[in-house]
Amino acid sequence: MEILTVAQARRITLAAQGFADPRPKGRPDARALARVLGRIGLIQIDSVNVLSRAQYLPLWSRLGPYPTSLLDRAAGAAPRRLFEYWAHVASLVPVSTQPALRFRMARASQQAWSGMRRLATDKPDFVGWVYAEVRDKGPLTAREIEHDVPRRRDHWGWNWSDVKTALEWLFYSGQVTSARRNGAFERVYDLPERVLPREVVDTPTPTIEESHRELVRIAARAYGVSTPQCLRDYFRLSPAETAVAVAQLVEDGELIPVGIEGWNRPAYLHAEARIPRRVRARALVGPFDSLVFERTRVEKLFGFRYRIEIYVPAEQRVHGYYVLPFLLGDRLVARVDLKADRAAGTLRVQSAYAEDHAPPETAGELAAELTAMAGWLGLSGVEVVERGDLAVPLRKALPM
Repeated sequence: MEILTVAQARRITLAAQGFADPRPKGRPDARALARVLGRIGLIQIDSVNVLSRAQYLPLWSRLGPYPTSLLDRAAGAAPRRLFEYWAHVASLVPVSTQPALRFRMARASQQAWSGMRRLATDKPDFVGWVYAEVRDKGPLTAREIEHDVPRRRDHWGWNWSDVKTALEWLFYSGQVTSARRNGAFERVYDLPERVLPREVVDTPTPTIEESHRELVRIAARAYGVSTPQCLRDYFRLSPAETAVAVAQLVEDGELIPVGIEGWNRPAYLHAEARIPRRVRARALVGPFDSLVFERTRVEKLFGFRYRIEIYVPAEQRVHGYYVLPFLLGDRLVARVDLKADRAAGTLRVQSAYAEDHAPPETAGELAAELTAMAGWLGLSGVEVVERGDLAVPLRKALPM
């Protein structure tokens, strides 16, 4: 069995995730988008907009300044390249992957959230009425369907009406899908046959084993080298079904068992993964980027302990609210808490911390990346709050 060093495994991962590719010299186009999607396989969605919606950041990290309309068109206009579903939580996924996710839709009665399942069981006629509204009048948001249905207030942060709950049941079970997100970040629901390309709708549904094999294959390609936990987490699969898929892919020669120095977990190298001698990346990595999905993996590969502190009370946060790791070369060397202050027209660095292994050029390289990000976000400059050991060097490195 081949034994990889941690540095090799790290470079394999960065290459698989697209960070070893040079950024486009001109304006990124649909081909650049397709290249990134072909590598990472999905883009997580999140509603927090303190900096930018989460789905826009992975493309920024890999392509640099790009028109966000590129992603909006791919997910919200025909011919669609992406559709929204529960993949790695709510995600944008290439439409070609939709058949492999139908097994999850079929398991809605066992795996969907309890409130959805209960409504589907207790009020089937009501769910059927909501479906008919979408069928006959769609695409529609929940608010466009709601009448005088009282809202529940028994769970902080959700507060869904019965209409919204029914729509989410229909969405989970694949009976409706998202045509797009509107300006308020609400799903606009429609029938799959009116959203997905005809060739996708007509694709025969694969077996459960075939589906897991395909999803594990995508995850393995996206990571380059992975443990079973990494492969399972990418699409939130069950351990047992992931293990069967891994064994089949090993038997087929698509995955190669390897060891990684200092790791006590089995690992698998994708047969097409490459090991670059050097990675010269420079990127701010979003909190919901696939590079940092699996926190144990990030800590083992990069020596970087990373936690999202959005839901932590302010007084208990260590590094800040919306903290992005900074990738330089093949290491995560710093982290910054960022906020787009749109009223003031500035990108605010609310804290900046360097890792122990950060090289001397970290402040200058980070300043350049932040300046570029500010321009991409339509902001006029960067403002640094003096919190964290990197804040002062960073402020001094910014252009006057």
